[in-house]
Amino acid sequence: MFGRKRGDDPGYEDNAALSGFGGYQPSDSPGYEPVAPTSSADPLPDSKSVGPATPAPVKQPMSRSGRRAMYGFFATLGVIAVATLANDGSDRSSSSSTPTSRPPVVYTPSPRVVAPPVTDGWHSVAGADGMVAYDVPPNWTPKPGTVHGWEKSAIVPGISMFSSAFVGDDYCPAVRGSRIGGSGLTTVKVADAPGAANKALYDLAVSAYNPEEGPLSAKITADPPQATEFTLGNGKKAPANILIAEVTLGYTGPCIPKRALVGVQAVDMGDASAALLVYSDSDQQGSADREQILKILKTYRGVPEADRKTITPPPSTLR
Repeated sequence: MFGRKRGDDPGYEDNAALSGFGGYQPSDSPGYEPVAPTSSADPLPDSKSVGPATPAPVKQPMSRSGRRAMYGFFATLGVIAVATLANDGSDRSSSSSTPTSRPPVVYTPSPRVVAPPVTDGWHSVAGADGMVAYDVPPNWTPKPGTVHGWEKSAIVPGISMFSSAFVGDDYCPAVRGSRIGGSGLTTVKVADAPGAANKALYDLAVSAYNPEEGPLSAKITADPPQATEFTLGNGKKAPANILIAEVTLGYTGPCIPKRALVGVQAVDMGDASAALLVYSDSDQQGSADREQILKILKTYRGVPEADRKTITPPPSTLR
């Protein structure tokens, strides 16, 4: 199976501030030397195969709850599930064998900030307290409160993403919780956009599309990078870079695709870069092709304060 997944984790906060942008907690994947030059004045080649450096053994990060699943696809542990578990625990510890009637528990979700989509018919996914957003197609499911990704190990660099969205829930009957693809926001500890885009794409592709125990057999072939600009909520521009790559998997198995696509838009924010990542199988109905991945990436934007709206999701009743 593929690398271990990351589920929701209270230690990975959606609102950890990065000065001037908001909401990004840098990802950490030591043992990688960027293939691309780290200067925006020295662009990536027109086409290349991205090869991994050999990572040094590293300690596992904070443990993440949940089972292994294809691609690390991601059982999400929500607050409702926690509340239910706590309720079950109190029942088991009761000294009385007589069933007792308990009133239903009403759970009220915390308020969250939303932003309008910029693409007709698509869904908006807001992050960083609504300071940034991106859009996904109508067949995708936004899950802005979900953190997901892959654990780093001695074999793979690992990556975490927040403000997530997914496509193709349970498409593979043989793998419970499988999904065709997903997206999310992260940061990269590389200051220039081209180098950050290359690193983020490598971290995700290597971690997601190789066996957990190795070897690193996936071939990652990048398209020419695209220089662009990211529009902040105040209307100012920041240098950005878009990179898309095809991944050819080096082995087969139940529900394992032959090919996949990974795309990233990285934004130069000074000491680090903010990034949106999108990935999808290429073999399934409903998967995203290059054109759709590029369209998603280009919706990544800062949200003007006037367009941000705070909502409180409706209460849920636990019985």
